[in-house]
Amino acid sequence: MSSTGTTDHEAAGPWRARHGRESADRLLRAAARSGAHLIAEAAALVRGWAVLADPIAGAVYSTPAAAASDGVHAAAAPREHPHCVQLPAAGAVLVLAPAPGVSPEHADQVGSTTAALLEVRGQRAAELRGEQMRLHTTLIRLLLAGHTTTVTESLGGSRLTHATVYRLSGADIPTAHEVLWRAVRPSLAPHTDACALLGRLDGELVVAELHHGGDDGRILRLVSRVSERHHLLAGMAGPLPLAEMPTAHSDAAAARYGATPDRRIVPADAVGASRLAPLLPTAPYTRWAGSVLRPLPPAHHHLLLVWLRTGSKPRAAAALGLSAGTVRARIRELSRLLGADLEDATVQAHLLLALRAPADASASSGGDSGGGDGSGGGDEAPGAGHRLETLPRGLLDTEAARAWAGELVGGLEPHLRIALACWLRHHARTAPAAAELHVHRTTLANWLTRCADHLARNLADATVRAEVHLALRATQTGPDDPAALPRRGGRTYRRL
Repeated sequence: MSSTGTTDHEAAGPWRARHGRESADRLLRAAARSGAHLIAEAAALVRGWAVLADPIAGAVYSTPAAAASDGVHAAAAPREHPHCVQLPAAGAVLVLAPAPGVSPEHADQVGSTTAALLEVRGQRAAELRGEQMRLHTTLIRLLLAGHTTTVTESLGGSRLTHATVYRLSGADIPTAHEVLWRAVRPSLAPHTDACALLGRLDGELVVAELHHGGDDGRILRLVSRVSERHHLLAGMAGPLPLAEMPTAHSDAAAARYGATPDRRIVPADAVGASRLAPLLPTAPYTRWAGSVLRPLPPAHHHLLLVWLRTGSKPRAAAALGLSAGTVRARIRELSRLLGADLEDATVQAHLLLALRAPADASASSGGDSGGGDGSGGGDEAPGAGHRLETLPRGLLDTEAARAWAGELVGGLEPHLRIALACWLRHHARTAPAAAELHVHRTTLANWLTRCADHLARNLADATVRAEVHLALRATQTGPDDPAALPRRGGRTYRRL
């Protein structure tokens, strides 16, 4: 009996070795094809399921597809899935769930071989990654320079008609670039309906998703996860036609200046959206906006909008890809054309309101604006050179506008209202506002924090500040003058 048992054991050894070599050969052949084939082969060998789970992308490969969520959950909580084989592989986690009849030794062998082959594939991809990243950056620069046909022809995607652009900034951009690259797994394969380009330009990470009309939200989810994990701030613009790629690029930068740690990715339409504009009566609003903007070349409307959204000329220059001196010179020229002081806070708020007016209505009113000025609110329209300093009657003095303004700034204590109005007149600069108010900068900063809490608005956003400025003017019953600041004596203040 002992000799028989020895014979069976000796016979099983070569069988296991041969079976192990066959499994390794099958995995090697699958790895030579693709990562997806490798995971599929591993699942077949353990007669169960296999998932390569990435902490950012989720399930990179999954066989079967229905096992993706189980694999991601097992990678996130390994103690809850003791029956699964889990191994680190190429910056992700390989999860194998063998069938009940599969021996643990065989499952471990398949798992370790698959993980090693994934590491080899990852190293090979890393060797090529530098060249691919430089190619992506070059293609993004070509799109920004207007060479859309060249890019689409090189990609071979005739159906690539639109772009959604993300611009990310932060201290951990290089690491975030590599993580997002692995998660997106960008491909320049021809004849595809979507293509993601990732590149680093001027110290920021730019993601351009090219697609046909609309995107499926996958890149947005990945960018959002990377932003949270690496503490980045991001702006998003699009989808826009490929020919408008420079506009989407600058709009994304303008949106990024509205991002905060509580809201790390901001779409450009959210930055430009106005809670006041939809409340204004359409006809007088568009007629006034058309008359205000008529002296300006349409190409300069976007420069003004980016400047007013970002709140400063250096930021606008960075968003537009121009020098700060060029932006200053153009704004001085636009100030001359408009006949108004564009450094005045009220003028800026009115100009932003004019730029937000419906474009079609403004354009259609151009031919009969003279007749419009002579009717209804037209007799209240300010004369040339002063139209931006005041608004015509019938815009902010309506019941809807007054209700909006009262809801926004109503209930502010007198000293907070005066301090906020002074700070806004100084373009959100604390030092000159504190000097005019004769208070310490720390005191003013504390008051502004209380104002932001009361308003439930982000006062770091230039567009929010413009609307708060308009709301303060619409609800003004007396001069919001620093001289009227309630005082008890010295530098103490009393509540009224």
